[in-house]
Amino acid sequence: MSRCADSKRTKDLVADIASASLPAPGLSASVDYRLEAQVGFLIRRAHQRATAIFNRQFATTGLSGVQFAALVKVRDEEQVSQNQLGRLVNLDPVTIMGVIKRLGDRDLIRRTPDPSDKRRTLLSLTSNGRKLLEEMQAVGLQVSADTLSPLDEAEQDEFLRLLNKLQ
Repeated sequence: MSRCADSKRTKDLVADIASASLPAPGLSASVDYRLEAQVGFLIRRAHQRATAIFNRQFATTGLSGVQFAALVKVRDEEQVSQNQLGRLVNLDPVTIMGVIKRLGDRDLIRRTPDPSDKRRTLLSLTSNGRKLLEEMQAVGLQVSADTLSPLDEAEQDEFLRLLNKLQ
C-alpha cells in the first residue's frame, strides 16, 4: 500500500474515532460497543502500521523488529547477559533465546561464557553486527518518522509522551 493510501486510512480511522461517542464508565451493557473506539484495537492498528513500515524499510536486512531492538540494546550495553537483554527488550526467556540464536547464526552477536559465572552467557556485537547497525540506524529513525507522519510535530511529541505514560 502506498504511503498516501496508508496515511488516508489512518486519517479516516482517526476521524471515525473522533466522531464516536464513547460511553461513560459504568453504563449498562446496552450501550453500543464500537470496536473502532477501543484502546486495544487502536493500539493494535497502530502497531500493525509501525510493523508494516518497519518490514518494508528493513526488508533487505532480514531483521525483524525484535531482532533489531535486541541488536540496539546489545550495542547500548556493550556486553549483556541473555536474561538482562530479554528484560531490556521486554521478551520472555524462550523468545529471547530464539532471537539470540538467529542473531548468532548470522554472526551479528557473539556469545561468551561469563568468567565470573559459567551458567551465564554474555552477549556482545560482532563486527558484522556493529556494521549492520551503523548502516541501519538512520533507517530505524526513518521508520519512526514515517509511522508518526500523519501527526504534526506537537501531536507526535504528545503521542510519544502519552505512550510512555502507559508503560
